[in-house]
Amino acid sequence: MPESLAEVARAVAACRACPRLVAWREQVAREKRRAYRDWEYWGRPVPGFGDPRARLLLVGLAPGAHGANRTGRMFTGDRSGDFLYAALHRAGLASRPRAAARDDGLRLRGAFISAACRCAPPGNRPLPVELARCAPFLDREVALLPRLGAVLCLGAVAWEAVLGHLARRGLALPRPRPRFAHGAELALPGVPLVVGSYHVSQQNTLTGRLTPAMFDRVLARAARAAG
Repeated sequence: MPESLAEVARAVAACRACPRLVAWREQVAREKRRAYRDWEYWGRPVPGFGDPRARLLLVGLAPGAHGANRTGRMFTGDRSGDFLYAALHRAGLASRPRAAARDDGLRLRGAFISAACRCAPPGNRPLPVELARCAPFLDREVALLPRLGAVLCLGAVAWEAVLGHLARRGLALPRPRPRFAHGAELALPGVPLVVGSYHVSQQNTLTGRLTPAMFDRVLARAARAAG
């Protein structure tokens, strides 16, 4: 029988393939941030989240140490998620503009959120070998989202993860290899349009490198392509 998204989620949450990431995510979950001292941190790899009938896939970098690593849901519980879900709500893709916890009732409509790395990495920088070990999870999720029409990559690491996924599917990428940029697009026959966006991290949103208007435009472009 074909596997389900729920089965992939369980496999993600049980993964202990990367010792450095296991040690870090569990240390953060034990020590906690003072503001969240009463929380029971998730402290495990974070599965994808969203609508199984999604036409738009968003791919991020990795869970935030005190965001998704605490709450157990992608982009939930930190400033990056506040920015992202507000935009998804404006676009009609999320039922609420803010994500606080994985049981807060928020639902995505026509969208699914994944990541290149499923564990919170030290310094927010996963190693190449760690990204490679995580890559099959993205492959498995995409295989279970047959309606996809577009993929929005949040940052250069996500862009490379999606290009890697396409290469593993046997698709010939253009030469030279398409480079990440905000608003970059890659259209290949028979696969979803790939669109690039600056990541929704505070380093970008608080400095004005990525504004809500900029993100709304690139999100709208991806949503139109998704159909």
